[in-house]
Amino acid sequence: MSKVYVFLADGFEEVEGLTAVDLLRRAQIETEMVSVTGKLEVTGSHRIQVKADCLFEEIQQDEAVMYVLPGGMPGTLHLGAHQGLAALLKSAEAEGKKVAAICAAPSVLGGLGLLKGKTAVCYPGFEDKLQGAEVKESSAEVSGYITTSRGVGTAIPFALALIAQLKDQETADEIGKSIVWS
Repeated sequence: MSKVYVFLADGFEEVEGLTAVDLLRRAQIETEMVSVTGKLEVTGSHRIQVKADCLFEEIQQDEAVMYVLPGGMPGTLHLGAHQGLAALLKSAEAEGKKVAAICAAPSVLGGLGLLKGKTAVCYPGFEDKLQGAEVKESSAEVSGYITTSRGVGTAIPFALALIAQLKDQETADEIGKSIVWS
């Protein structure tokens, strides 16, 4: 079994987190929303409450194929401060798991040293937090096992890039067409 875990913290950017979950599920990719707050109810940066599927402590690390971090403030700061998540992200490459982050959240990856030698993008103003990365300006940047994206306006291309990696480009194109993206 292979799952994508999308980590939610209070103050996460709702569009970024939920667009990824929605499109991955449309592509028949098992995706779970994971709360890092100790409770299932998570409040986004625009006061939209979401009920996560499980708590961080309940995830099955051996079932994961990808970890996804939505941005938003202060959600990104909360994700960056979570020691269990940091350990999970640091072990991802060695365990053959993909990592994806959008908006301000690539700064978490930069802070962990995961972007060294990679290309990456982020929300404008966070470029200095992408330590060791060659910063680009594309909608979504795939570099090795890491995918990054810039913000709310790039949430759809970000999610489609994840689908292309986990399934194939044809499936990503079909999902894009089904939502009238392209």
